[in-house]
Amino acid sequence: MTEDAPEAPAPAGSGPAGASRGFDLAELLAARGGERYELHSRHLNHQLPRMLRTIGFDRVYERAEGAYFWDADGNDYLDMLAGFGVMGLGRHHPVVRKALHDVLDASLADLTRFDCQPLPGLLAEKLLAHSPHLDRVFFGNSGTEAVETALKFARYATGRPRVLYCSHAFHGLTTGALSVNGEKGFRDGFAPLLPDTAIELGDLDALERELRRGDVAGFVVEPIQGKGVLESPPGFLRAAQELLHRHGALLIADEVQTGLGRTGDFYAYQHEAGVEPDLVCVAKALSGGYVPVGATLGKDWIFKKVYSSMDRVLVHSASFGSNAQAMAAGLAVLSVMEDEQIVANARRTGGLLKTRLAALTGKYELLHDVRGRGLMIGIEFGRPASLALRGRWAMLQAARKGLFAQMVVVPLLQKHRILTQVSGDHLEVIKLIPPLTVGEKEVDRFVDAFTAVMDDAHSGGGLMWDFGRTLVKQAVAHR
Repeated sequence: MTEDAPEAPAPAGSGPAGASRGFDLAELLAARGGERYELHSRHLNHQLPRMLRTIGFDRVYERAEGAYFWDADGNDYLDMLAGFGVMGLGRHHPVVRKALHDVLDASLADLTRFDCQPLPGLLAEKLLAHSPHLDRVFFGNSGTEAVETALKFARYATGRPRVLYCSHAFHGLTTGALSVNGEKGFRDGFAPLLPDTAIELGDLDALERELRRGDVAGFVVEPIQGKGVLESPPGFLRAAQELLHRHGALLIADEVQTGLGRTGDFYAYQHEAGVEPDLVCVAKALSGGYVPVGATLGKDWIFKKVYSSMDRVLVHSASFGSNAQAMAAGLAVLSVMEDEQIVANARRTGGLLKTRLAALTGKYELLHDVRGRGLMIGIEFGRPASLALRGRWAMLQAARKGLFAQMVVVPLLQKHRILTQVSGDHLEVIKLIPPLTVGEKEVDRFVDAFTAVMDDAHSGGGLMWDFGRTLVKQAVAHR
């Protein structure tokens, strides 16, 4: 007597009777893609489309590749924002695309919860090769989750409740990460938060004063703050590390935006010799721009203290953490970074861009500073010397600080088809964080466009200042 053969699985996407559901993504987008802003207004954050329409950013982009978008008329737009740093390799890198096709075609037994798949271990191994003083990795789904993990691990490993952070820092918007967010506007209305304390970036005296209280688990810091593109002072991270360890506390480096080559080294903290954080948070560029992923890297003793027994095996976990698609994307990203020398390109191209922009500070009185490292550059504007420009500057400042920077961002997009961002609320700073694959051609295009905008701003009239008056009216109306 023979056994019955196992029944073949039904075709993917089949209903109870085996009939296809008939989902067609291309057809859906063709039919309803034009409703994008209305759908968002009706069902999502209604203020986003309102804001985009106000500043003339309500464009319709049809496709994207590398450092460029294209609209329906075939016009190209240079991306100097990289999705807030997510698109480190630009959009739709062919190696990452292939890795995702391959992992989907492999039909892996993913997220069974009761096995150990190879891809998470392989990605952890690759990441730790760039972080030789660290030993283990936890994979989550985002930068804020990587920070949440670091906060939990630091508090448990030290047995202390309080975490220090820097004024103006941005570490995420979930409740724990929000507790170490240095921007008041994000925190307002969400108290009570965790027992944490802010110090100024670079203030070692304040750090030591807080550590003496004996209840500090760790200090979380961005080596370069995204808000304003502010670098930690030379020697600060090393001195902070020594103070923290002397008082039994941990150094946590938030490299969510600055990591994976952004600043011209794999991690931004590597610019300072001898800095070896106890915990490091990465995300954004590790995704390849496709699958959300975050990672918290740490020392062996910290992980072994958190996961101290089999009873605690799931004491910290993530439902989608270590999923095959995210792991494949991360492995492909790190492979591309090595093969295409992405870190060296960020250092070289960023140096060229910063040098050319810095040379303009002597030409334009409204341009006060150009700073940053690699392809993370801040352009700061300030009060001009001439009487005519001073009056216009004062008008903007009286209405709302940050309007002049917005006046620069808008014509860069509308006249020159270059996407940039103001680096935080109430800041006269533009932040440039383009894909790490850009080169001299993109530097030329941005510098030429920026020069044209600055020429217009210093001419004393024109459409730019007309737009400024519109922004002033809107700022006053919304007080």
